[in-house]
Amino acid sequence: MHILLIEDDAQLGDAIRRALERLAHTITWLRDGDEALKALREHDADLVLLDLGLPGRDGLDVLTEARRLRVTTPVIVMSARDQLDGRIQVLDAGADDYLVKPFHLEELAARIRSLSRRARGDAVNRLEAGALSMDLGTFDVAWRGAKVDLTRREFALLQALMERAGRIVRRETLESTLYGPENAVSTSALEVLVHALRRKLSPEAIQTVRGFGYMVPREPV
Repeated sequence: MHILLIEDDAQLGDAIRRALERLAHTITWLRDGDEALKALREHDADLVLLDLGLPGRDGLDVLTEARRLRVTTPVIVMSARDQLDGRIQVLDAGADDYLVKPFHLEELAARIRSLSRRARGDAVNRLEAGALSMDLGTFDVAWRGAKVDLTRREFALLQALMERAGRIVRRETLESTLYGPENAVSTSALEVLVHALRRKLSPEAIQTVRGFGYMVPREPV
């Protein structure tokens, strides 16, 4: 997933960023409320982790304004404010989940998986498409029942394709998911990654749709 992390605490933000990158997520990290609102309006993130005590603009104001502007990206609020009234206010303002600091990074990862399942309409952490299967909790990937070891970025690419199995995923979408919208990547980076995946899986596991992007077939090829 491409996750927009909005957290002004340098130590906590860095810990969250490193932990989630190890889990194959792409992180864009911002530390200011005004920058956060601008990013929410312009970036194509899959999920937002939002602190409340931000410089520039309070996190609750960011959330309220984003929902007023019809930004529908799922939001997990992270805050040391644990009063019941405050949690209710944040959830009513449009947050999808509320996590009280301090928290374990394993719990944050589990809540991210839960929101991802909800967004896909799934009840489990498992993705299946044709001869491919993927467990988002254990990071196991199998092709025709045989386990395949993938790098973090290979896993992220395959997940992005399997979540949209049977549909063409545009190059721009994949590049944003893998590298973030602000990072410049070479024109061949995605092709190299697709080639590596095909070598580990099978040439027919990922189809190229010239001029558009790539697709994982929903049914076995």
